[in-house]
Amino acid sequence: MDRPEQSWPAADAERYRAAGYWRGETFGQVLRERARQYGDKIAIVGGDQRWSYAELDRRADAMARAFLDSGLRPGDRVIVHLPNIPEFFSVIFGLFRAGILPLYALPAHRITEIEHFAVTGGARAYVSAQSHDGFDYRTLATELKARVPGVEQVLIVGDAGADTGFTALADFQARGEASTTVPVEPASSDVAFLQISGGSTGLSKLIPRTHDAYIYTLRDSDRICGMTEDSVFLGALPIAHNFPMSSPGVLGALYVGARVVLSTSPSPEAGFALVERESVTMTSLVPPLLLVWMEAAAKTHFKLDTLSVIQVGGAKLIPEVARRVKPALGVTLQQVFGMAEGLVNYTRLDDPDDIIIHTQGRPISPDDEVLIVDDLGNPVPEGETGHLLTRGPYTIRGYYNNEAANQRSFTEDGYYRTGDIVKRLPGGYLVVQGRANDHINRAGEKISAEEIEDHLLAHPQVFDAAVVSVPDEYLGERSCAFIIPKGDKPRAVAIKQWIRSRGLADFKVPDQVVFVERFSETAAGKISRKELRATLRAQLDGTKDSA
Repeated sequence: MDRPEQSWPAADAERYRAAGYWRGETFGQVLRERARQYGDKIAIVGGDQRWSYAELDRRADAMARAFLDSGLRPGDRVIVHLPNIPEFFSVIFGLFRAGILPLYALPAHRITEIEHFAVTGGARAYVSAQSHDGFDYRTLATELKARVPGVEQVLIVGDAGADTGFTALADFQARGEASTTVPVEPASSDVAFLQISGGSTGLSKLIPRTHDAYIYTLRDSDRICGMTEDSVFLGALPIAHNFPMSSPGVLGALYVGARVVLSTSPSPEAGFALVERESVTMTSLVPPLLLVWMEAAAKTHFKLDTLSVIQVGGAKLIPEVARRVKPALGVTLQQVFGMAEGLVNYTRLDDPDDIIIHTQGRPISPDDEVLIVDDLGNPVPEGETGHLLTRGPYTIRGYYNNEAANQRSFTEDGYYRTGDIVKRLPGGYLVVQGRANDHINRAGEKISAEEIEDHLLAHPQVFDAAVVSVPDEYLGERSCAFIIPKGDKPRAVAIKQWIRSRGLADFKVPDQVVFVERFSETAAGKISRKELRATLRAQLDGTKDSA
């Protein structure tokens, strides 16, 4: 399978370099420089481990040598399926330094998603924890190797298990420490890693991000968000997500020489304890988690006075909640709206309260080009709602190994069709109105209605199914599956168990199941999925046979 690439038209690339956005930096070089600058300063705190910048650099070196000695080559892909633990960083920086590409998976992903990533990405290795949150990832790894023979190696943080053929990461690193292999630094224009899209049609697409473009977002995000070497960032959300990874997130913290504190649980109980112990100054949350933190803050005995900024993104924060953040937590709220494909928007820390409460921010870069168009592709007047299109110095120009998606998602002149419906206010601030497709945004986790419908239709007692999003004050959106039964009507709980049995992440299990006799059809006798879902949403309040 071809090595992933990402490029911009030559004139644009030259303009981005001339503007100072792309500076020829790579992640391996950045870590080396920070190790020289900060040495014994603590970079990563996770569990009972406290790694300095020098220690992280040393571990990354060893991992780079071990990966190359294992037979992997620059440009190969490795699925990194780890929770918020320090080893996440030694693995990814080792891969960066070797020119091998991490392909990030989220802890909640299961075999269906991981197999898709392995096949689509052409992965040759898989790295996971022994277990996390009650799930044994070694079982998944065994099934993955059986399904995808191209995955030749499995590395496990913890006990690799007897007779599995897997390798404990500690043993793997030890081999690298004894090696004399010298990695060759990749070019700054090379793809550094593959992220996953939200997957608005079926399973997630793979997003190639280059060193130059991604590091630019870290640099300017640090500036906009007030991240300095004195900051302490709490990784409460899964750090493989683009939001807590780079906005400015854990990588932005390391770029500027700050300290990263990792929590394996997003709960306020875990987070508040770390805020007090480590003097945390900033964290990022999704709206449902923010609500839980706000409620818990009124009762906690932990001191939260060092916490000065809470970023909220992943799903739209409703103004009624945004207005209560500062009184409840004593922090500045920063709204973040972005996508793994590129464009990121922030409210600024010194913006008026009205902007912070009612908008989702404005773009990072002066060269972020934003178009808002109607259904025919014509620009709409300022302040009117339309489809968001964008291109710029860190927005990709194409997915990896998915030409069909590229045809749908990118215009001929390089604009990315985000699928978001927005309006733009004076000053470039965006207000998100929703999604143009049937992409369900459940607490920041993106769910494809089409993917879940496909699995439901495989059930022997399901004739047809339509999955819709339903507004939810806590989750942002919840999912509801409308089902026309085949023969005897199954129980709603059996439908949910069916989805779980298909190897999907738990967040993809429908929150609600409603049984109906028929779906409405168009005049031509066809079912318009878009119109159907809109009708079903409108009818939901009057439907009683649900669970």
